[in-house]
Amino acid sequence: MISLTLGEISDITGGRLYSPAGEIDASLVLSGQVDTDSRELATGDIFFAKPGEFTDGWNFIGHARDAGAALVVSERESEIDIPQIIVADVVVALADLAREVVARVRRSGRLTVIGITGSNGKTTTKNLLGALCQRLGPTVFAKASYNNEVGAPLTMLRVEHDTRYLVLELGASGIGHIARLTDIVALDIGVVLMVGLAHAGEFGGFERTVIAKTELVQGILPGGTAVLNADDPNVAAMAKVSPDALVWFGRGAAAQVRATSVDTTLSGTTFELHAADGSVSRAVFPVIGEHHVMNALAMAAVAGVLGAPLSLVVEVLATTTRAERWRMEVLGGAGVVVINDAYNASPDSMAAALRTLARLGDGSNRRIAVLGEMSELGEYSGEEHDAIALLVVRLNVDVLVVVGAGARRLFISSINEGSWAGESVYFETSDEAYDYLMTILRDNDIVLVKSSNSAELRFLGDKLGETFA
Repeated sequence: MISLTLGEISDITGGRLYSPAGEIDASLVLSGQVDTDSRELATGDIFFAKPGEFTDGWNFIGHARDAGAALVVSERESEIDIPQIIVADVVVALADLAREVVARVRRSGRLTVIGITGSNGKTTTKNLLGALCQRLGPTVFAKASYNNEVGAPLTMLRVEHDTRYLVLELGASGIGHIARLTDIVALDIGVVLMVGLAHAGEFGGFERTVIAKTELVQGILPGGTAVLNADDPNVAAMAKVSPDALVWFGRGAAAQVRATSVDTTLSGTTFELHAADGSVSRAVFPVIGEHHVMNALAMAAVAGVLGAPLSLVVEVLATTTRAERWRMEVLGGAGVVVINDAYNASPDSMAAALRTLARLGDGSNRRIAVLGEMSELGEYSGEEHDAIALLVVRLNVDVLVVVGAGARRLFISSINEGSWAGESVYFETSDEAYDYLMTILRDNDIVLVKSSNSAELRFLGDKLGETFA
């Protein structure tokens, strides 16, 4: 974080300085990092003691002090000897501090803020853009999936006065969530990847999901640029509220940045990359799955806006060996290949992963799908699990292993749709599924493990990967 005094931080957050030891020096300058996790703190850092659903950061003020934190921001006083700022709402205070820090950096430098949203692909695209921007200048981008009302401000607070690029992943589970984040920092470039059924249950319906994602485009500064998916009609419609500057990406001929001749193998994905200026280059992307091509195109479109050459885009793609942990991550290799894609699952990403599985290998490979629940679909849950079951049958997946009560309908529907002779099985737990898989897996098998995070099949994928490493 940029250097600020205790007094400045107190004023920005609307808080009150407090110290159990008595007097506190408001002129003390702090420049450490800000975090809500006491385990991540180091000497000189600032701890925001955020109340949570299951625990309260206030209980970890002692841990923060012992880790070397220089300041605690909390909603109530603690008698632990460390300078404190007492605020009405820690999350609001975090946003207020992030807003002011980014504003100061913008005034003193050449900061470009890039925001990304979409029902799928946010983290992969954020990582690609982060890697690109790092080659252009000092860059801050979110770690993991820091994309909510806490994670996004924490990322913003990592900027320094020399930061050139701030790349933000902006998530939402309801209307107003993205608008709240763009109110903290408006965007110079806004990217919308696609609108699908992911979290539709939380949003209260697909139409409300579209409204929520549109907030990103509405959060772009005048004179900024919207980068939109030309293949998704719901995203394309956002052009009506976008700035004048607009760049389209997609697989269709109407897109300014597009891909042709796409081919996916276990070694990754290759395609012809067409840039907005008309130049074309062969791209080698060591991440499997045609759906990740759209994320690569979004990055390439932003690169064009930033003035980066196509050669640099191709270089970034070639050096990206995985999208992110548990996202089409290739494991194993000793006879059996495991694709662990069980960090998140929506109908769109589940279908894309299954289509990728069906294209991999040749006649010597069995294709085995280990699937769990797609959560947060609300009223769409039943029909969408039915649709995935039908897709598994139509793709001629050799073995289907369904895990967990939340996905049982997928198993039942697969039986109803296909002529399975024991190739479709169901287990309540991951341990049961693992034991079964150990009895059937053989050399040249390709195993896809896919579920929502809550189903926790990513750990089953890791276990399989370690077994065949």
